[in-house]
Parts: sequence; C-alpha cells; structure tokens
Amino acid sequence: MASITSFIRNTPAASLRAYFDTSGIELPSALDWDAPEPDVVRPLLQAVDEMDDAARGRVVNDTDRVGSLSDDAGQVAIYSVIHDRTILDGLANAHDRALWMFLNQRVQFRHAEEVRFTDERRRGRSWDGFICDVDCTVRRDPNSVDAFRAALRAQFASNNVHVDIFERVRPTFDGEDCDLVQITVYREGLPDDHFAFDDGGELVRRAYRPVFEAAMTYEPSTGVIEVVANDRESRAELAQFLARHLLGVEFSSEKVPMRHYDLSVLLDRFAFPTDLEDGIERVEVRQLRLMPIDHEGRRVTFENAAKADGTIWDMADEEFGANNPLRRGWVITQAKLAIKFHPKGDARRGRSLTLAVTMPHGCNLKDQTEQEQLIGDKYLRRWGILVDDQPLFED
Repeated sequence: MASITSFIRNTPAASLRAYFDTSGIELPSALDWDAPEPDVVRPLLQAVDEMDDAARGRVVNDTDRVGSLSDDAGQVAIYSVIHDRTILDGLANAHDRALWMFLNQRVQFRHAEEVRFTDERRRGRSWDGFICDVDCTVRRDPNSVDAFRAALRAQFASNNVHVDIFERVRPTFDGEDCDLVQITVYREGLPDDHFAFDDGGELVRRAYRPVFEAAMTYEPSTGVIEVVANDRESRAELAQFLARHLLGVEFSSEKVPMRHYDLSVLLDRFAFPTDLEDGIERVEVRQLRLMPIDHEGRRVTFENAAKADGTIWDMADEEFGANNPLRRGWVITQAKLAIKFHPKGDARRGRSLTLAVTMPHGCNLKDQTEQEQLIGDKYLRRWGILVDDQPLFED
C-alpha cells in the first residue's frame, strides 16, 4: 500500500477522480469528491483497501507506473517526449503530471518509461556507444521497419518482436536539449517455465516466454548510436541492424571513445571557479590517491574529512613537509570532490554532490541524477579534469 498511499496523498482530488472515472474501477463506497482535499484522502485509502483483489491489483499496478515517473528522473523522461510542455507546466506537481500523461497520452507515457529505462542504464555496464553517419533520417516506412524486425527475429530466434520509434530530447551539459530518435525493442525469448498456483490452489509449473527489452538512440547531429541491452554481444548487432535497415548506411562497429580524465590540476591548490546561478557554495577535495612514477605497485591516500580544518593541501604540507608526495613528482590516480550547494528555501543545509574520479577513464557521474550529471560534466570540463575535445561518453 506504500505506493498507493503516496499516490493518493500527493495527487490532487480532481485528478484522482479522473483516474477512477477513466479506469472504470468502482469504489466500494460513495466518496464526496467535492470535500476539502484532506477529507478525501482517508476515505479513499479505506475504499481502496476494501476493494477485491482484482481491482486493488489494478490500482497497485497503475500507481506503481505513475509513481515511477514522479521523481526527478521520471519527470525528465516525461518532458523529453511530450510535444507541448506548457500542459505539464500548468499542473500541480510531479504526481499530477505523471498521472495526466498516464490518462491522456498512454503511448507517450510508455515512451517516457522507455526513456527512463534507457537513460538510467546509459554509460553503465549495459551500455555501448557506436559512431555512425551524421544527419541520417530514421526510416519508419513499413518495409524498413519490417526488415528491421525480421533481422531481430532471425538473430534472436524470436517469434514476436515489437518496435517503438519516437522523437525525444536529452538535456546536455550546456543547458540545451539535443534531439534524438529512440528505438525500443521488445522481443520474445525462448520458452521457460515458473511456479504458479492453479485455480484450485495447487502449486504447478506453467510455461511462458519471457520478454526482453533493449533500446537504441540515434543522435543525428553527432551520428552516435547508443545501445542499452543486457547482452554485451548483442549491442553491436542491434546497432548494425539499426544502421542497415533504418538509417540505410554501412556500420563499421567503431565504438565511441571513452572519456579521459586528468587529475594533475589537483597537485597544487585549486580555486574551482563556478557560476553564481548554479548555487554552489564551495568545492572541497576530500580524498587524493597518489602513485609514485617509478613504483606502480605502491599507493598513498590522503583523506581530509568534511569537518577537518584547512584543505587537503594544507594537511599534506603539515604532515609531510619537504617530503610531500604532491611536490615530488607523484601522480594522482584518484580524487573525490564534494560540491556543496547553498541551502534552498527554509532548508538548514544545502545538498552535496560527491564526484569520484579515477584516472584515466573512471567517474561516478553515471550514477547521479540527470541534473547532477549536467553540473558535474560542466565543471569537470571547466576545471580541466575532463579533457575530451568534445562531449564523449563512458565505456
């Protein structure tokens, strides 16, 4: 009931009424929808609790889906697929926006779910990026889509394949949206079985075919194809089918270069310049791991706790003096930075973003929220730590 409770408590009564009217789910008892909103919540929660299993199960499933698009990442996904953003801007809150999409634009709601699936796994272990031709048009005519679907069926021995192709955007580190086309694939897997109870309450094994989801995006301005799929070997194949059948170009299997990080700027005291509009109070270096050039197997780690006096460079000078490794040609192989933001509204403390960077290609940016990724990307470049010539991607 946790998700249902959150859904009902955070959604305006008028929108809740629209949900039950549209879904056709009957409440066990009459409800005064015109009562003040606090007086609607408790009887509605009680009514849901009194529903039969089938009706309550539908409400649980629906509220889980709506709730999954009511956090920050979900809202980014919703805004990335809707054509008229002013509709969402006029709604009460995140739950209201997600529910409006669920009730009024079911296809776009599913696309938003697919966007979240894709972007949450982007730059992670399920992701690969490939270089392709720029400014291609993604074909959507029946012959091209059928050829693409046939290639998937043959490659994965799938009887059934469903393909979604839709326009979307993705925020970039400079604050602009980049235009993408997303292609989401649902394919039927090989037969399997699982335990279930039959109508008589007996435990039996039932056969089923699992459905696997994979997603691709194509960015015309850069020619980059990104693929999210659990099976590493299948990612290049999926990108190849996309290039051949939907873009009409040859595919070279060339991967997008990895990001490159350089921590040498942290060998000396660094000021970490920021822009006022980003609300950053200060930036602290919490940890540095160093390696001597002539002994690759050795490591020294400096750590300066949040409440410590002075900077990490002060600590290194005080503890090691003339033998300070920062001044003796050692190499920084890892750093942890804490970006502290000013408090907002009535909050007593501002939030903090911790970035862990490992030479030469590692960073925890992919584990942060979309907004945190934009901030981290922006300033790691400005500070000279992220040293790509262009916005590339993690491997």
